[in-house]
Amino acid sequence: MGDFPAAQVARAEGEETDSLRSGHRTRRGVGSSVEQPLPAERHRRIHELLREQRVVRVSVLSEQLGVSEVTIRRDLEVLERRGMLERTHGGAVATQWVRSEPAYRDAASTNPIEKRQIGAAAAALVEPGDALYLNGGTTTLQVFRHLRATGLKVATNHVGIALEAADRDIELLLLGGHYRAPSNSVVGPFATEALRRTHATKAFIGVEGISVGSGLTTPVAAEAEIAHVMIEQTRGRVVVVADHSKIGAVADFVIAPLEEVDALVVDEGCSEAYRQRLTEAGIDVIVAAERASAASRSG
Repeated sequence: MGDFPAAQVARAEGEETDSLRSGHRTRRGVGSSVEQPLPAERHRRIHELLREQRVVRVSVLSEQLGVSEVTIRRDLEVLERRGMLERTHGGAVATQWVRSEPAYRDAASTNPIEKRQIGAAAAALVEPGDALYLNGGTTTLQVFRHLRATGLKVATNHVGIALEAADRDIELLLLGGHYRAPSNSVVGPFATEALRRTHATKAFIGVEGISVGSGLTTPVAAEAEIAHVMIEQTRGRVVVVADHSKIGAVADFVIAPLEEVDALVVDEGCSEAYRQRLTEAGIDVIVAAERASAASRSG
């Protein structure tokens, strides 16, 4: 086959330049031409879709952007490394950054039904004679309210739990330290030092974010330290209690990697794709409403 005539080469180069300026590359086949977005343009469009929908699927992105599923998976890998998303089976979910800690009253009024369901399902994991850790937060308060096992010991930095313990037949250790109104809990070296002199058979940990890529996180360093020490001192199961708004969320301070978590109790709002990813990471995912429904049927 001979070389293209000079005029055709110039025309092709001009068309390629125009397509690059518009953010697309033109691929020519026999009798047709297909415009494909360049990587930067694809990444921008994927990010926009994630902001709108929170969840995207590889097959849908492939069709919408006119590229192969292999190319889309590579794009998702790049965006995951940039902290913009987390890949799931067949797609991805947007990374939700938690910049600040919500006020305690605001947190208490957010997803209250789901938190009660989570509290009941988590409390059902407790056995008679257990020694428990419960950190600060509105979901761990629900765990405490639903405890029914006998002979329990609870160590906590949660002031709200201490105030409700008077009418309960539970031995309670309230840690000392600096009081924080946003979490209604105490933190600091007095609290962590006291924790290091104890052990528990189970820990129930509330978080602001749980993510496959970033683990357990919170926006406050002092709260992260308390939860970290509780996990460190537990000689049994570590159970995270979190409603669906915390799934895939990431905050500034790491409590622990997922490898240190045994189970997650969450509500039905957590997507099936993300549940599967957490399960693949070795976590026993317990869906609160499903657990309650199974218990009522067996009863």
